[in-house]
This record gives sequence, C-alpha cells and structure tokens, in this order.
Amino acid sequence: MPTAENKQGAGMQAPMGEFDVSMRPSRMSRLAACLMACLVSAGACAATGQQGYATCAACHGVRAEGNPGLGAPALAGQQAAYLQRQLLHFRSGLRGSHKDDTYGAQMRAASQVALRDEKTIAAIATYIAALPKTDVKPAGKFDARNGNNLYQGKCGACHGGQAEGNEALSAPRLAGLDAAYLKRQHRNFVKGLRGAQPQDRYGKQMALMATTLASERELDDVVGYSHGLEASRRRS
Repeated sequence: MPTAENKQGAGMQAPMGEFDVSMRPSRMSRLAACLMACLVSAGACAATGQQGYATCAACHGVRAEGNPGLGAPALAGQQAAYLQRQLLHFRSGLRGSHKDDTYGAQMRAASQVALRDEKTIAAIATYIAALPKTDVKPAGKFDARNGNNLYQGKCGACHGGQAEGNEALSAPRLAGLDAAYLKRQHRNFVKGLRGAQPQDRYGKQMALMATTLASERELDDVVGYSHGLEASRRRS
C-alpha cells in the first residue's frame, strides 16, 4: 500500500517556510484562543466574519451554498475548527501547493489576499459554520447498500455514522457535500496532491485511508451514500 510520504515527489513545490510554525502547540493554542474569542464576542466576530467572507462568496456563494460549476464546495454548517485549519493550511502552503492541484492553487492565491491574520480566519470560519446548511442535489447512480457497508467500515468511525463529522477527531462533515468535490478530494489524497506534507497530520491519515477504496465503483458508492445522508436526515 502506498504511503503519503512516498507520494511526495517532484510535483510538490518547495514549502513556504511556515509549515513547522503552523503546527507548533503554542500557535495551535493561539488559534484555539482566537476561535474561543469569536464565540465569546459573537456580535463583533460575526461582523468581521461576514466582511471577510465577502471575498469567498464570489465562488462559494453568498450563503456558502457552494458552486459545483466553479468546483467550489458548500461550506455552510461545516465545523468552525475544521474550516479554520484548512484556511490556515491554504495560507501556509500545506494545502494547494502541488502544481497539479488547480483548485487548491486558486484557494491558496485567494488566501494570501483575504486572510489577513489569525483573528480574521477564526471570524470567517465561525461565520460560515453558523450559516444554515443548504439543500443538496442527488449524487447520481450508486449502490446505497454497498455504499453504506463501505462507509460504515472505512469512514464512519471518524466522520460519524451519519457523516455528520466528529470535531473531537478533527473529522469534517461529509453529508451534503457536493459529490464531485468529494471525489476530487479523494483522488487528491490518493495522488499525493493533498496530505503529502509531513506536518499535515490529519491529511496524512486521510491519504492512507483513501487508498483502501479499491475501485471507482466503490468510490461512487461511498460518495453517493455519504452525500445523500443530509437529504435523508431532512426527510426524517
């Protein structure tokens, strides 16, 4: 089985000199403090977050509903801590630095303009997390029974039985995310476009898990099943 470390090849651009710093406990404590400050000062944080999100809305939508045509996933209702971590990864180069990650490169470039500091990042993440989840479209044809079996056996322990995510494990919500986006991220993990940097601990875990799906059919079934769980929840 290939490992994330083996996939870090010539396609990965040189680090920006921020990787080690971004993962230091002292900095992670500051980031958690920024997020907590947002929760305490909700009014001011919401205003800052809404203002900061304006740049993001051009692709991700005014209500963070996503835009599949632009390859921009829905963000509304995602965990604030996960969003904060990914925004920091884009800004530092832990994500979006591979030459073949076209969409990641776009996000990395945008992060240099829109994400001024850690407080702004925390405010944007908190604002997005508070937005109501948007309606989801069907994922296309898939085998729901096989998708359920594969998902519960390979993904559910971290991402939750209903793909609701698990903040304690830093596992994001998958339910309701655009199927094409989920497939693209899975392929990015497999190909080493994402999760290949040693400092990206959770990305490395996903890079290893992504290799356990044996075929495109299995990927279609897992993505279709997890994507549809949000619609099932709303009907119940």
